[in-house]
Amino acid sequence: MSELQANCNAVRWIGVDVSKDKLDVCLPPGGELHGFRNDTPGITALVALLRPLAPTAIVIEATGGYERPALFAMQDAGLPVTLVNPRQARDFAKGIGQLAKTDRLDAAVLAEFARLVAPAPTEKTSEKQRELEALVVRRRQLITLQVAEHNRSQQTTDKFIQQTLRRVAKALAREIKAVEERIAKLLESDDQWKAKLDLLLSTPGVGQATGMTLLAELPELGKLNRQQIAALAGVAPYPDDSGKHRGSRSTWGGRRSLRSVLYMAALTARRCNPVIRAFAARLHATGKSFKAIQVACIRKLLVILNTMLKNNSPWKLAPA
Repeated sequence: MSELQANCNAVRWIGVDVSKDKLDVCLPPGGELHGFRNDTPGITALVALLRPLAPTAIVIEATGGYERPALFAMQDAGLPVTLVNPRQARDFAKGIGQLAKTDRLDAAVLAEFARLVAPAPTEKTSEKQRELEALVVRRRQLITLQVAEHNRSQQTTDKFIQQTLRRVAKALAREIKAVEERIAKLLESDDQWKAKLDLLLSTPGVGQATGMTLLAELPELGKLNRQQIAALAGVAPYPDDSGKHRGSRSTWGGRRSLRSVLYMAALTARRCNPVIRAFAARLHATGKSFKAIQVACIRKLLVILNTMLKNNSPWKLAPA
């Protein structure tokens, strides 16, 4: 048996640690380590190494977007790769007693995570879905800059600085408009997206920004059950019970940027959506706090939207 064949039979679970410039790869069972540059040639070499091994699972950690080129390349190559939350990976490392942290140790921990947890591969997204997500992220970045510049304009009376702030604000407004036009054109080009967006926008409280963010960052909407979709958004309540202790339920995790958009949508829905308004009033009557009511309204709105897309039904037919 050749060395390559022996490796193919032995290697089943692989961990890939990502940094801005480098990809560290651990190949159990021997713990063989490889390093690649996090650029196109490096990622090509990584895929060329992994493909003949036919691994059972590859785990790669989310690292602020630096992991995306490698993730997409492995998906395009048909490799079973799973993207995991860095907090989940770190908690796993502590759970197995691995307190030290280096790039190579992290790659080994991710390989062990793949072996013991056996996570499902991350669903591959289309090129258009990737483009939509990137555009929505860019729009959010530009709006964050716009808000920051507006806040700075309130902190100075210097005329020259005010002029520079106005020029930057105008430039940001142009860029935001250009991105929004690109998003609208992309959504218009896909009949399925257009139909879904129309359903979402038929709901009182859901505007264009919320609709396109849901399509971009929650493509699972309409495909999962109510508990799963709430968990993805980070609004599923988790119990804190042990023995006779009954702690208060709390939410955590999920997709933060998505939750921020849903927060504003739920605020609007509490004013103009009869179902959400009545639901919030019932919770208020029981003495619930504003925060508890708001999270519950986000979850209620999200579950309704999920049902609408699943049943292909507009708002007027949505369940209360």
